[in-house]
Amino acid sequence: MKINPDFADFPIPLGAEWIETKTMTLGEIVNDDRVSIGLNFVEDDADYKFVRYSWFNFFEDYLLPSVRDKIRYQEVVQSIDYSGNEVKVSSSGGLFSADRVIISVPLKVLQEGGIFFQPALPANKSEAIQNATIWEGFKAFFEFSIPFYGDGFSVPVSPKESGQKIYYDAALGQDSNHHILGLFAVGEPARMLSQLSSEELKINVLAELDEVYNGQASAFYLKHTSQNWQSEPHIRGGYLSDHEDWRLVKELGKSINNKVYFAGGEYTDGEDWVSVHTAAQSARRAVEEMLS
Repeated sequence: MKINPDFADFPIPLGAEWIETKTMTLGEIVNDDRVSIGLNFVEDDADYKFVRYSWFNFFEDYLLPSVRDKIRYQEVVQSIDYSGNEVKVSSSGGLFSADRVIISVPLKVLQEGGIFFQPALPANKSEAIQNATIWEGFKAFFEFSIPFYGDGFSVPVSPKESGQKIYYDAALGQDSNHHILGLFAVGEPARMLSQLSSEELKINVLAELDEVYNGQASAFYLKHTSQNWQSEPHIRGGYLSDHEDWRLVKELGKSINNKVYFAGGEYTDGEDWVSVHTAAQSARRAVEEMLS
């Protein structure tokens, strides 16, 4: 949910951007149906986007205040021991004990062994983690002096299971004089883009846009910024493939021994996954299961 607040006169979402559900779901997330009434939205095809606001702002304003004093910052979890009556969590800040824990780290962290478990995770859970296809993630934003690009376009990716690449009007509905074209890429396209330097990215993107828009991209280019999610040490990638097997996703979301629970966009019930609202719903499900 990282944002760049300085690139334009509206928040630039470097991570989660779209509301892929009905806006009233925002109220369900924070247990207050009035929330969505106080926020402005713009329709974007089948989804919605915030107006001069972001998912980051939403959680900062409506959820963070209630838990701010309980968050420990700059501490990395190293191991989780759930062999005894209590669950012991070892982090760079010390050792903590609890009756139950909820794990919400990005799946790539578990896939790469970022947390040691004692005992080892059950075979079904471990296999689901290791067999999951996690797409690389990359976003970029280019500002131009005129909006020659319209609504943008999708770049064909073959096979479709290997990822997505989309150019889109990032300033849609933002009541802004800035003309910002967003570039969203996951999977193979994101892997290729993430290997480029900032200057190489500029050359690559402008060349691709010039082919479509008759050289207008280079003529009207002003500046750009980007976010490579592979380089974030506590994230390490994009998200679970849209084409993943729902049964594997369901396995990822299952708890272990009524002690260890999982929440996040990749740990759901298998019905849907990898969106902000499904991540929030999975957290609610984990808490309800834990309390029951």
